[in-house]
Amino acid sequence: MQSFKFEKLQFDGLYLISPFLAEDNRGYFLKNYEKEVFEKAGIDTDVFEAFESLSVKGVVRGLHFQTDNPQSKIVRCITGRIYDVVVDIRKDSPTFGKWAGVYLDDVSKQSVFIPKGFAHGFITLSDNAISSYICSGKYSKGTDTGVVWNDSDIGIDWPMEGIDNIIISERDSQLQSFKAYCGE
Repeated sequence: MQSFKFEKLQFDGLYLISPFLAEDNRGYFLKNYEKEVFEKAGIDTDVFEAFESLSVKGVVRGLHFQTDNPQSKIVRCITGRIYDVVVDIRKDSPTFGKWAGVYLDDVSKQSVFIPKGFAHGFITLSDNAISSYICSGKYSKGTDTGVVWNDSDIGIDWPMEGIDNIIISERDSQLQSFKAYCGE
Protein backbone atom coordinates (compact mmCIF):
# COMPACT_ATOMS: atom_id res chain seq x y z
CA MET A 1 0.00 0.00 0.00
CA GLN A 2 1.30 3.42 -0.97
CA SER A 3 0.46 6.59 0.93
CA PHE A 4 0.19 10.06 -0.57
CA LYS A 5 3.52 11.64 -1.53
CA PHE A 6 3.96 15.28 -2.49
CA GLU A 7 6.97 16.37 -4.56
CA LYS A 8 7.52 20.10 -4.89
CA LEU A 9 8.25 21.10 -8.48
CA GLN A 10 10.17 24.13 -9.74
CA PHE A 11 7.41 26.72 -9.14
CA ASP A 12 6.01 27.83 -5.82
CA GLY A 13 2.84 25.85 -5.11
CA LEU A 14 3.27 23.33 -7.97
CA TYR A 15 3.34 19.67 -6.82
CA LEU A 16 3.63 16.23 -8.37
CA ILE A 17 1.42 13.94 -6.29
CA SER A 18 1.58 10.19 -5.88
CA PRO A 19 -1.85 8.95 -4.76
CA PHE A 20 -2.94 6.65 -1.97
CA LEU A 21 -2.80 3.31 -3.78
CA ALA A 22 -3.63 -0.24 -2.69
CA GLU A 23 -3.07 -3.01 -5.26
CA ASP A 24 -3.70 -6.73 -5.12
CA ASN A 25 -4.79 -9.59 -7.38
CA ARG A 26 -8.20 -7.91 -7.89
CA GLY A 27 -6.70 -4.71 -9.26
CA TYR A 28 -6.29 -1.46 -7.36
CA PHE A 29 -8.02 1.11 -5.18
CA LEU A 30 -6.83 4.68 -5.67
CA LYS A 31 -7.62 7.87 -3.76
CA ASN A 32 -6.32 10.96 -5.54
CA TYR A 33 -7.65 13.62 -3.19
CA GLU A 34 -8.27 13.99 0.54
CA LYS A 35 -8.74 17.53 1.83
CA GLU A 36 -7.02 17.05 5.20
CA VAL A 37 -4.00 15.25 3.72
CA PHE A 38 -3.58 17.93 1.07
CA GLU A 39 -3.86 20.70 3.66
CA LYS A 40 -1.10 19.07 5.76
CA ALA A 41 1.09 19.12 2.62
CA GLY A 42 0.42 22.86 2.20
CA ILE A 43 -2.25 22.56 -0.50
CA ASP A 44 -5.39 24.33 0.65
CA THR A 45 -8.06 24.26 -2.02
CA ASP A 46 -11.79 23.93 -2.08
CA VAL A 47 -12.95 21.47 -4.70
CA PHE A 48 -15.77 23.00 -6.73
CA GLU A 49 -16.06 20.85 -9.85
CA ALA A 50 -14.60 17.73 -11.43
CA PHE A 51 -14.57 16.65 -15.05
CA GLU A 52 -12.64 14.56 -17.56
CA SER A 53 -11.61 14.67 -21.20
CA LEU A 54 -10.92 12.00 -23.80
CA SER A 55 -8.21 12.91 -26.30
CA VAL A 56 -6.61 11.06 -29.19
CA LYS A 57 -2.90 11.04 -29.98
CA GLY A 58 -1.58 14.45 -30.99
CA VAL A 59 -4.37 16.46 -29.34
CA VAL A 60 -3.17 19.64 -27.66
CA ARG A 61 -5.49 21.26 -25.14
CA GLY A 62 -4.64 24.70 -23.80
CA LEU A 63 -2.88 26.70 -22.57
CA HIS A 64 -5.96 27.76 -20.55
CA PHE A 65 -6.66 30.01 -17.57
CA GLN A 66 -9.38 32.28 -16.22
CA THR A 67 -8.64 36.00 -15.84
CA ASP A 68 -11.27 36.41 -13.09
CA ASN A 69 -11.75 33.84 -10.35
CA PRO A 70 -8.77 31.71 -11.41
CA GLN A 71 -8.94 28.02 -10.57
CA SER A 72 -6.39 25.72 -9.02
CA LYS A 73 -6.45 22.23 -10.54
CA ILE A 74 -5.48 18.67 -9.79
CA VAL A 75 -4.88 16.92 -13.11
CA ARG A 76 -4.42 13.18 -13.59
CA CYS A 77 -4.22 10.92 -16.62
CA ILE A 78 -6.58 8.02 -15.91
CA THR A 79 -5.76 6.05 -19.07
CA GLY A 80 -2.99 6.61 -21.56
CA ARG A 81 -0.15 9.13 -21.38
CA ILE A 82 0.03 12.91 -21.62
CA TYR A 83 2.67 15.59 -21.26
CA ASP A 84 1.15 18.17 -18.94
CA VAL A 85 2.44 21.75 -19.07
CA VAL A 86 2.02 24.83 -16.90
CA VAL A 87 3.16 28.40 -17.51
CA ASP A 88 3.55 30.88 -14.67
CA ILE A 89 1.35 33.86 -15.60
CA ARG A 90 1.59 35.62 -12.21
CA LYS A 91 3.00 38.97 -13.32
CA ASP A 92 4.64 39.63 -9.92
CA SER A 93 6.31 36.19 -9.78
CA PRO A 94 10.08 35.72 -10.18
CA THR A 95 9.26 32.80 -12.53
CA PHE A 96 6.76 34.78 -14.64
CA GLY A 97 6.66 33.43 -18.21
CA LYS A 98 8.55 30.23 -17.35
CA TRP A 99 7.09 26.80 -18.03
CA ALA A 100 7.32 23.32 -16.55
CA GLY A 101 6.16 19.96 -17.86
CA VAL A 102 5.52 16.53 -16.36
CA TYR A 103 4.51 13.21 -17.87
CA LEU A 104 1.28 11.83 -16.43
CA ASP A 105 0.06 8.33 -17.22
CA ASP A 106 -1.95 5.36 -16.07
CA VAL A 107 1.18 3.55 -14.92
CA SER A 108 2.48 6.04 -12.33
CA LYS A 109 -1.06 7.21 -11.52
CA GLN A 110 0.45 10.51 -10.38
CA SER A 111 -1.33 13.82 -10.59
CA VAL A 112 -0.13 17.40 -10.64
CA PHE A 113 -1.48 20.19 -8.44
CA ILE A 114 -1.56 23.47 -10.35
CA PRO A 115 -2.13 26.54 -8.18
CA LYS A 116 -4.03 29.62 -9.28
CA GLY A 117 -1.98 31.86 -11.55
CA PHE A 118 -0.82 29.27 -14.08
CA ALA A 119 -1.88 28.58 -17.65
CA HIS A 120 -2.40 24.87 -18.23
CA GLY A 121 -2.37 22.52 -21.20
CA PHE A 122 -1.25 19.12 -22.39
CA ILE A 123 -0.46 17.00 -25.42
CA THR A 124 -1.70 13.41 -25.76
CA LEU A 125 1.15 10.97 -26.38
CA SER A 126 -0.76 7.66 -26.40
CA ASP A 127 -3.40 6.53 -28.90
CA ASN A 128 -6.07 7.71 -26.44
CA ALA A 129 -5.95 9.36 -23.03
CA ILE A 130 -8.58 10.15 -20.46
CA SER A 131 -7.61 13.05 -18.21
CA SER A 132 -9.31 14.00 -14.97
CA TYR A 133 -9.49 17.51 -13.55
CA ILE A 134 -10.54 18.51 -10.04
CA CYS A 135 -10.93 22.29 -9.86
CA SER A 136 -11.41 24.95 -7.23
CA GLY A 137 -13.76 27.79 -8.03
CA LYS A 138 -16.51 28.00 -10.57
CA TYR A 139 -15.90 27.83 -14.30
CA SER A 140 -16.25 31.32 -15.77
CA LYS A 141 -16.97 31.08 -19.50
CA GLY A 142 -16.70 34.84 -19.95
CA THR A 143 -13.18 35.02 -18.52
CA ASP A 144 -11.88 31.65 -19.75
CA THR A 145 -8.99 32.38 -22.11
CA GLY A 146 -5.42 31.32 -22.68
CA VAL A 147 -2.16 31.61 -24.53
CA VAL A 148 -1.49 29.73 -27.76
CA TRP A 149 0.26 26.41 -27.13
CA ASN A 150 3.25 27.00 -29.42
CA ASP A 151 4.06 30.60 -28.48
CA SER A 152 7.73 31.19 -29.31
CA ASP A 153 8.23 33.63 -26.41
CA ILE A 154 7.38 30.88 -23.94
CA GLY A 155 9.28 28.22 -25.92
CA ILE A 156 7.72 25.04 -24.56
CA ASP A 157 9.66 21.96 -25.65
CA TRP A 158 6.68 19.72 -26.46
CA PRO A 159 7.59 16.03 -26.89
CA MET A 160 6.65 15.15 -30.46
CA GLU A 161 8.02 11.59 -30.79
CA GLY A 162 5.52 9.43 -32.62
CA ILE A 163 3.15 12.32 -33.31
CA ASP A 164 2.48 12.88 -37.00
CA ASN A 165 0.18 15.87 -36.67
CA ILE A 166 -1.17 18.18 -33.99
CA ILE A 167 -4.93 18.25 -33.43
CA ILE A 168 -6.17 21.45 -31.83
CA SER A 169 -9.56 23.09 -31.52
CA GLU A 170 -10.30 26.21 -33.53
CA ARG A 171 -10.71 28.13 -30.27
CA ASP A 172 -7.32 27.03 -28.93
CA SER A 173 -5.57 27.77 -32.23
CA GLN A 174 -6.77 31.38 -31.94
CA LEU A 175 -5.68 32.01 -28.34
CA GLN A 176 -3.61 35.12 -27.71
CA SER A 177 0.17 35.32 -27.77
CA PHE A 178 2.11 35.66 -24.54
CA LYS A 179 3.08 39.21 -25.55
CA ALA A 180 -0.61 40.09 -25.99
CA TYR A 181 -1.33 38.67 -22.53
CA CYS A 182 1.48 40.86 -21.16
CA GLY A 183 -0.08 43.90 -22.85
CA GLU A 184 2.68 44.40 -25.39
